[in-house]
Amino acid sequence: MRILTIGDIVASDGREYVYNNLGKIRNKYRIDYCVANGENAAVTNGITADIARTLIESGVDVITMGNHTFSNKEYPIVLEDNPRVIRPANYPPETEGEGYFTEDIGYARIAVINVMGRMNMMPLDCPFRETERIIEKIRDEADVIIIDFHAETTSEKLAFGYYFDGKASAVFGTHTHVQTADAQIMPKGTGYITDVGMTGVRESVLGVKKEAIMEMYYTRKHTRFEKAEGEVWFSGCVFDIDEKTGRTVSVERLYFSEKEL
Repeated sequence: MRILTIGDIVASDGREYVYNNLGKIRNKYRIDYCVANGENAAVTNGITADIARTLIESGVDVITMGNHTFSNKEYPIVLEDNPRVIRPANYPPETEGEGYFTEDIGYARIAVINVMGRMNMMPLDCPFRETERIIEKIRDEADVIIIDFHAETTSEKLAFGYYFDGKASAVFGTHTHVQTADAQIMPKGTGYITDVGMTGVRESVLGVKKEAIMEMYYTRKHTRFEKAEGEVWFSGCVFDIDEKTGRTVSVERLYFSEKEL
């Protein structure tokens, strides 16, 4: 089966791209299941109930989140009412929502897990131990396990990937918004990419107007961040997984504009 993972969907431009083009992308690449990171989909980060619903209606099967999970005031509604939106599992247990989602699609049982790293991020429970706990819990109800590891540093992401090599079908990184060129199959059969990238305005700094970010770094003064405008590029990764073994057999990075699609 072919799993499409989509890098952080940023603001209205990124989500409109997904609304308008995900059906074409799924058809072109023969996608069976789609996981997308939506923690930046709303203005000023986070996600709303309407955005989550529209992304799912457009072809996203599971929406993962990250450190901006609670940036929009609608987060309790989204996390409690829509099981297809999951947040990092290593938040405290009292936190709204769930950190994983399982689904039987007939010929395969799929589990999607969302966890967040700790290097240069807020302090949370150990993502390694929490992921182990979830995998042990769902071991008998999942043929394919996909993990979104929302983390800052390449070292933590690589260590996580190697640790869960052979224990998960695929591990894809999110958060940095810059797609890495290391898509691979790890020694024990787990598909991996350090960061799947960003779906948003290409001529920007992580989706923000580049002028504001350049001024911030040059002057060291806080500047008001504004959404960038311009051509949107899609970032994703396709993991071709043998559902009988739960192992990845091929990995393909995707990075293109609407014109190139």
